[in-house]
Amino acid sequence: MEKVRLLPVLVLLSTISLADVRNCACELTNPASMAQRECALCAEAEKQPPDQPAFFLKDNNPRKPNRWLALPRVHTHNLAGLTPAERLALWNAAIAKARELWGDRWALAANADIRRSQCHVHVHVGKLLDGVDDRDFVLVDGPADIPAPRVDGGIWVHPVGGKLHVHLGEEAPETLLMR
Repeated sequence: MEKVRLLPVLVLLSTISLADVRNCACELTNPASMAQRECALCAEAEKQPPDQPAFFLKDNNPRKPNRWLALPRVHTHNLAGLTPAERLALWNAAIAKARELWGDRWALAANADIRRSQCHVHVHVGKLLDGVDDRDFVLVDGPADIPAPRVDGGIWVHPVGGKLHVHLGEEAPETLLMR
């Protein structure tokens, strides 16, 4: 009987441990390293033309059929690791894709390192769920004004009245997007 009660706890703990890339050890020159699940997006970035600042992948999680990922071509494990110009290129590309897909109901979200299963930084592109906006945001005029999140923090962004609401500090803001 004890084993039956422990099973859900063990499953939960194994899931949580898979979603933490703070100690990712991928090395672009090491094929064994790049074959690891958490390095799969790094491998995808390597396939892109070097002069392409951002690219998109359909989220391959079957539980997220409406989700796309925006990724920088350069290798970094967090948004704060991008230069301001690289970050701006990523935000501009992600917003253009989001508008194409969802009109003015779009949102972008990047989970904190502790809640990601892929080490290459990526932004979830999706439709904002109804009723999730709160009063804890920074109002900015456009993508150039989006602040860099802390290295260990998440971020989500969505349009409101011609400006952007930027929410900082949540660990898993992708949960605020339609799956």
